[in-house]
Amino acid sequence: MTEGGPGASHEHAAGEARPAVILVGTPIGNLGDISPRAVEALTEADVIAAEDTRRTRPMLTALGIPARGRLVSFHGPHEAELAAKLVARIVERGERLVCVTDAGMPGISDPGERLVTAALAAGVAVEVVPGPSAALAALVVSGLPTARFVFEGFLPRKGRQRAARLAELKAEARTVVLFEAPHRLEATLADLAEALGSERPIAVAREITKRFETVWRGTLGQAVSDDAGPEARGEQVIVLGPAVAIERPGPDDEAIEDALRAELAGGATTRDAAAVVANRLGVNRRRAYALANSLRGPARP
Repeated sequence: MTEGGPGASHEHAAGEARPAVILVGTPIGNLGDISPRAVEALTEADVIAAEDTRRTRPMLTALGIPARGRLVSFHGPHEAELAAKLVARIVERGERLVCVTDAGMPGISDPGERLVTAALAAGVAVEVVPGPSAALAALVVSGLPTARFVFEGFLPRKGRQRAARLAELKAEARTVVLFEAPHRLEATLADLAEALGSERPIAVAREITKRFETVWRGTLGQAVSDDAGPEARGEQVIVLGPAVAIERPGPDDEAIEDALRAELAGGATTRDAAAVVANRLGVNRRRAYALANSLRGPARP
């Protein structure tokens, strides 16, 4: 990325604009969240690659940014092919391309990743203008732990892949952020409750930054119960609390003594036997040493 303060120039030494791909984060609901840098990047772009031009064009109009034939569609099953063509174009013409999605940051459960890969492979600079993030916004308002989290995006819709992913989440020790479509929310919550248990804490953020923004908090069991769960309308982000570690009981005295006897029979000193067994069984060394001392007498029949 070009160094410098606000307004730093993206120019070659000779004054020629260098080709670049700029990922621009756009509002996830409230147009007032767009940043001045995002407006500047969109205004100055030679090409604007949009996930859906029907969504991006009204945003540009509202911001007073003319499309002027710069807007191109960038989505669908041929994303990799489109990415290669766009990168070839901007290299040939020395253009700066801005990539935007319908909402949020390109490349996060939206087109953009393949464009970055193609640009870097061609030696084209990749820059970013950060913006709103539905995943992070939902996480920080969820009331669940934020120090360690994992973003899972959309779950596989069905089959063994979905079952395998749900099984992985059951033991996930970090907070989990998921995206889900409104019409699949009810089924997904039911699957989560079955796989992870009804007591797993959860928050469901709906319509973040929009007029009807709501955050439902409770357990998976409450989420799937009649009339108690979150409303399945509008954009949804699911935040799952981490799995609670189950403390397993440590070895009892008899098990420790059996291990100590084996060490002592092999010629270890009382202190060395206690150290080895404490480390192997994960018990307090003083406890192991005290039990080793108690075994100095005749072994139990």
